[in-house]
Amino acid sequence: VHLTAEEKSAVAALWGKVNTDEVGGEALGRLLVVYPWTQRFFDSFGDLSSASAVMSNPKVKAHGKKVFDSFSNGLKHLDNLKGTFASLSELHCDKLHVDPENFKLLGNVLVVVLAHHLGKEFTPQVQSAFQKVVTGVANALAHKYH
Repeated sequence: VHLTAEEKSAVAALWGKVNTDEVGGEALGRLLVVYPWTQRFFDSFGDLSSASAVMSNPKVKAHGKKVFDSFSNGLKHLDNLKGTFASLSELHCDKLHVDPENFKLLGNVLVVVLAHHLGKEFTPQVQSAFQKVVTGVANALAHKYH
């Protein structure tokens, strides 16, 4: 991902204010609610029958935390996202057969959640930087599909 020094600084500063436990669960939950076809990858998570069931599901929250812990790690390696996410790309491609389009959807949902949580601090410039990052992560996760 090509980010300017200013963009990298803004991303790092704001990500430091994010509660990844909370944001991860909310982002994954929103993905499953807004794009219900993504639920097929989470059959073992129990009740996903309504928005409130999804958003309060402890397995959704736990997996969201796991996903965003990986995302946090990726932020430390912006110059090597493909390498950083290679094993996760392989897992999601070869074993889980996740449609790589879902990575883009989750990235876009994350941007919405960040805007909600960060309010006025989430300026258009910051949004632009985060959009570059989530696109880079989505592309890295989709790398093994090509």
